[in-house]
Amino acid sequence: MKKLPKLGCACEKHDLIESEYRTSIVGKDLTDDRNAEVSIIQCRLCQRIWLKYAVESENSSNLNRWFKGIIAKKKVAEMKPENAVEYLENLPWYICGGDFFGNKEVFGEGKLNLELEK
Repeated sequence: MKKLPKLGCACEKHDLIESEYRTSIVGKDLTDDRNAEVSIIQCRLCQRIWLKYAVESENSSNLNRWFKGIIAKKKVAEMKPENAVEYLENLPWYICGGDFFGNKEVFGEGKLNLELEK
């Protein structure tokens, strides 16, 4: 897989303004009681399409986190919530953020940190 450039576009951040993107909900990933929200986001500025995986902890908001990685347009229709983690883990890079990461966006690769217990 070709490594896509990190453009410094607003879509690499979490706090997008609603007018900067289009979103559609894929569904909930209930694997291992994660209850994660899976969605597809397309940036109106650079046109990249992202797969977003957001996990919220019932125990502590400090454990809330999200991950998003580029997804090819042809893969969007076949994406299922329970396949999102594997898809993201197989990308050359993804972006993660949320309370768990100190509310900063960081680039990651490989296995997603999905532990909801501290």
